[in-house]
Amino acid sequence: MGDKAGTRVFKKSSPNCKLTVYLGKRDFVDHLDHVDPVDGVILVDPEYLKDRKVFVTLTCAFRYGREDLDVLGLSFRKDLYIYTFQAYPPIPEESKPHSHLQERLLKKMGQNAYPFHFTIPQNLPCSVTLQPGPEDTGKACGVDFEIRAFCAKTTEEKNHKRNSVRLMIRKVQYAPEKPGPQPMVEMTRSFLMSDRSLHLEASLDKELYYHGEPISVNVHVTNNSTKTVKRVKISVRQYADICLFSTAQYKCPVAQIEADDQVASSSTFCKVYTLTPTLNNNREKRGLALDGKLRHEDTNLASSTIVKDVSNKEVLGVLVSYRVKVKLVVSRGGTSFKLLLLFCSTAAPVLDPPVDTNLIDGLTPDDDIVFEDFARLRLKGIIDKEEDC
Repeated sequence: MGDKAGTRVFKKSSPNCKLTVYLGKRDFVDHLDHVDPVDGVILVDPEYLKDRKVFVTLTCAFRYGREDLDVLGLSFRKDLYIYTFQAYPPIPEESKPHSHLQERLLKKMGQNAYPFHFTIPQNLPCSVTLQPGPEDTGKACGVDFEIRAFCAKTTEEKNHKRNSVRLMIRKVQYAPEKPGPQPMVEMTRSFLMSDRSLHLEASLDKELYYHGEPISVNVHVTNNSTKTVKRVKISVRQYADICLFSTAQYKCPVAQIEADDQVASSSTFCKVYTLTPTLNNNREKRGLALDGKLRHEDTNLASSTIVKDVSNKEVLGVLVSYRVKVKLVVSRGGTSFKLLLLFCSTAAPVLDPPVDTNLIDGLTPDDDIVFEDFARLRLKGIIDKEEDC
């Protein structure tokens, strides 16, 4: 059954199995002019509900402190966006045309299945996780999106974990189809008591790089000065602007090389250096921005943030950018100077891996819908139903 081809649908049930949520995907792409709609189906047990209703909420939150520090009613978490949808009983005014997947699920699940839908606002940040340290526990800092379904008489009523479902989803940055201009920067440095200068020019072969793709840095040095260039240092740096009550910027090198290439006085030098930023080489760096991470799954270095409007920075969460730093170390006192190249590093829309065998029973040979547990990478026999997926 694990090799069966078909439409993959993720599902997760409440601990008492009275509510089950079905989603067609977990990654929703931000295309700048719109965000993929979040639409799914919830299956309810009407006898268990009695006079209660079923609500589904979409929450975007920014956690800026470790979860184990939440004491005495204080919480290092800020909700950037909350929207509640009443799935049962349905409200006719809030109904929208069903997607093709919803139509198929409603037909398969029967009369106790109800659709829900959300539109993610364009000004919300993408999912970002700040890499925790080895001693950190609980949820990592960063921006996350959560869908929560629960039954209650009102939205203000306290709901219990046994009759609620929580699912983590991701808002991911799209990869622009049209390439931008080729990054290029040049700089001239004059030295004290000398009218002769050192000229440095650096460029990249393109603006957009995908995760794991090598970055080629073309360095051209024209040394008309009396000094000798002893070394060339090149690094790729990640810049993360934390937009909360005030904006703070953190920078962290994610790839770097140091070459003993020398450029004598009155000579020129040209060479292409290659660097490949990867998460595997930076797993020990606490606070490094990563793409939003789902439990039990690996991720990448955070994609560059592409936003249209930066006027309301309080809802932007974490703004990520990357720059290439080129540094020349010259003789006589260790004088150095540097320049920066700005480029975009982003991931293409994430594709789900092949279907595994963690499926529910009840599929017919003619059915091309494959249901899969939302936390599909959990270890067999170790299932904590109160954990987030």
